[in-house]
Amino acid sequence: MNPEEEGVGMRCTAVNNGQRCRPGWEPTVFLFLLLFLAPPLATAQTPASPTDPTKKAATAEKPATYTSAILLEPETGKVLFEKDAHTPLPPASMVKMMTALIVMEKVGDGAVKLDDKVTASRWASKMGGSQVYLKEGETMTVEDLLKAMMIHSANDATAALAEHVAGHSEAFVDLMNQRAESLGLKETRYHSVHGLPAGPGQEEDVMSAADLATLGREMVKFPKIVELVAKSQEPFRDGAFTLVNPNHLLRTFPGADGIKTGFHNKAGFCVTGSAIRGDLRLIVVVMGSSTKTECFKNAAQLLNQGFATNRMLVPVKGRVVLEGRDARVWGGVASTVPIAAKQDVKILIKKGEEKKVQVAVNVPDRVRAPITAGQAVGEVVVTFDGVEVGKTQALAVNDVQGTWWWRLWPF
Repeated sequence: MNPEEEGVGMRCTAVNNGQRCRPGWEPTVFLFLLLFLAPPLATAQTPASPTDPTKKAATAEKPATYTSAILLEPETGKVLFEKDAHTPLPPASMVKMMTALIVMEKVGDGAVKLDDKVTASRWASKMGGSQVYLKEGETMTVEDLLKAMMIHSANDATAALAEHVAGHSEAFVDLMNQRAESLGLKETRYHSVHGLPAGPGQEEDVMSAADLATLGREMVKFPKIVELVAKSQEPFRDGAFTLVNPNHLLRTFPGADGIKTGFHNKAGFCVTGSAIRGDLRLIVVVMGSSTKTECFKNAAQLLNQGFATNRMLVPVKGRVVLEGRDARVWGGVASTVPIAAKQDVKILIKKGEEKKVQVAVNVPDRVRAPITAGQAVGEVVVTFDGVEVGKTQALAVNDVQGTWWWRLWPF
């Protein structure tokens, strides 16, 4: 190696018809530098205090190894952390999240069935990148192609699904952009169904971390999608091929169950992750990491932070009798009727704030008979620090017949 490439000049002298090289610093110059430029010995050997504010500031200002990120609780939509989350960036294969959402919505509408047979076109069979090696004219079910797309990130399967649903990839891209607009994804623009790098004359797909988190919220509403993206691997083609999920969180982060990764040179390493612990699910997005390791490390750190400081409290359980809260009955064969909340009421709080949550049951002083089971007789209200944060109907659990004399009462 050329010594100059190491950044230090070398001086060489002839020795036995050869050369001997040593650093180009004279001993006296080296001694001068050592004595006058080195920090004082006492200072250099004194460790920083654990409470040294300078060290804390340096730790806090450590640069992020990603371009943008967000941590979000999907039921409430509350953002727990964000950094440049509204910057449009290439999402790479995370584009397939919208492809999957549209396919599953079509399944829900009955326009597409999971057991529909899809025939691969020549275009689909020629897709590069991750693939399941579809041949032109080969047929697979919608469900198998969804598996290939969401577990293995197969571009050929994605292309085949798009053509099956919309007839042509460009028509499917139009559907993607329409759905993005309806979801309020303001920093999103699709130009492909798969997220591969744009070719000459093409435009890059762009999405923000915030938009990806919103899209992730929508996706986890579909049990089939949650089932697929939670798989770290899956046998395919009757066991001759194995679909391998590149989402490292599934293998390393307790509770992780999705959603999608992405990578190409312009996008860097990206992930939209999901994890659930107890009643709390969190969605994390990290975009533009320089290495795969840093991408998943940052995602895991954000998730850990979210789970460590937050909890989803369920102070009211749906269809569970509210003990000691029976409603009084007027003119019935029973003097009271047990009641239950119509549905769960959940509230996202910081750990340690549980005492700020209160539950009130508001029903009339007396409920007139006859009463039928499931009849709304009032409401259950949840407050946090005195402010209403949720409510649901209070339902009668049992029938209560009116008394005969009550039916004759004229008032």
